[in-house]
Amino acid sequence: MDAVKKSLISLHLTVILLGGTALFSKLVPLSAADITLVRSVFACIALFAFLKLAKNRITLNSKKDYTVAVGLGVLMALHWVTYFAAMQYAGVSVGMIALFTFPVITVLIEPFFERVRLVWQDIVSTLTVIFGVYLIVPETSLENDVTLGVLIGIASAVLYSFRNLIHRKHFKHYSGAQAMAWQTLVIALILLPFGSESITNASTDAWLMLLLLGTVFTALPHALIAASLRHLRAKTFSLIACMQPLYGVFLAILLLDETPTMSALVGGVLITSASVYETLNTHKLHNNASD
Repeated sequence: MDAVKKSLISLHLTVILLGGTALFSKLVPLSAADITLVRSVFACIALFAFLKLAKNRITLNSKKDYTVAVGLGVLMALHWVTYFAAMQYAGVSVGMIALFTFPVITVLIEPFFERVRLVWQDIVSTLTVIFGVYLIVPETSLENDVTLGVLIGIASAVLYSFRNLIHRKHFKHYSGAQAMAWQTLVIALILLPFGSESITNASTDAWLMLLLLGTVFTALPHALIAASLRHLRAKTFSLIACMQPLYGVFLAILLLDETPTMSALVGGVLITSASVYETLNTHKLHNNASD
């Protein structure tokens, strides 16, 4: 098996693992903030250990980069907390679909970061996503947990979009493992004062789940991403990453017995389709700009 095929298999495994993180919002009986805190501690230890064992550089290049790392860590902390909260309110299937509005949200806010202009296709994608969100929202009242979860999921998508744009502009010269090592350190330090007693009172099973979440489902995927990108184009990674909600929904149906409604599934297909289109279009525009 050649390096490219191995990288593709590795990348699909990575996306399955990242999609599987949503399951822990239901499997671990803790708040979204507590899950994020313990996840970041385990992930931070595992990522720095990986960098050390792989003899990769750990320190950053400048004081400015440490400042950027702090900013990215703050955004990731807010993103992870709202990510798990969305799943706890709306369920994994609907929460994952709401989160994957982020590629289209990224396109809408990207002009504030880079010299790109919106085109009519972007407006069509936005309208498609809005209609998809309309289909997954059961009612307009915030008293409905699913509706609230969808809104929190979209807020998480906005935070993730800002984080990704800032990362691409100021932090892309670092590997995924090194970048996430510092960001998880920041997340842990930020959330440590807010950790509740529920963490120390958690069962052994819950701690094992959190260890699994922080290492196998967080640290490992980011290490695999760095390895995969040595042999695959960023475009390939982005397109396969768009399959994350599909893997997440499938795992939720299989392992959590969730039964998303037909309208939610149709909404998910619309949102995912718009995400795939914008991913393709973004890479096309960047390639044209670099020619």
